[in-house]
Amino acid sequence: MKIGIVGGTGDIGEGMAMRLSPLFDIIIGSREKEKAEAVCKCTLELCDVRGEKPCTVVGTSNQDAVTCADIIILAIPFKHLVSTLETLDCFEDKIVISPVNPMEKRNFFEFVPPSEGSAALLVQKLLPKSTRVCSAFNTIAANKWRALDEELAYSVPVCGDDADAKRQVMDIVNKVSKLQAFDGGPLAVSCMVESLTPLLLNIARYNKMRDVGIQFR
Repeated sequence: MKIGIVGGTGDIGEGMAMRLSPLFDIIIGSREKEKAEAVCKCTLELCDVRGEKPCTVVGTSNQDAVTCADIIILAIPFKHLVSTLETLDCFEDKIVISPVNPMEKRNFFEFVPPSEGSAALLVQKLLPKSTRVCSAFNTIAANKWRALDEELAYSVPVCGDDADAKRQVMDIVNKVSKLQAFDGGPLAVSCMVESLTPLLLNIARYNKMRDVGIQFR
């Protein structure tokens, strides 16, 4: 399985590449191919130092990451979501994972969804009808992705309208560290999941905590 990460040189994308590359064939995408190649080199070196099984990871453009992958992760900030997707194609019949959270930092972190109701539903609107969109990984902090010596012991809600796509995404989640996937329902539920991230950031801020996550028990 080839997983392409659009925005793979950002904080979240880079951390996801490092976590996923020992498990899957990873294609790191970026607006600047040189940056993607640099992250690729760093990821390979980390795998070697950590003694993990050989990683399969390449660095390229965002478009090549989409074209060559079976599953695409949109590791991009919400403010760049529309402008990025408008420059890309070849999403037909592919699974797209949105960990995107529409929020703003004002006096506190606030959920600010688009008119569609959620970032995931906006992604679905922007991409071809045959694209199977799921939301996942929304509540995992960037710092946690990059802290490779720490276990990720979080619950991950996965939302989507295509049962097979949702199953595949949940299988990916369950292979990463100690993450546990939960079926969150249809894509329309994504707004509830996306709104958890600003809530977690507010809890961390007002209680002097770092990188707060969620667990379902």
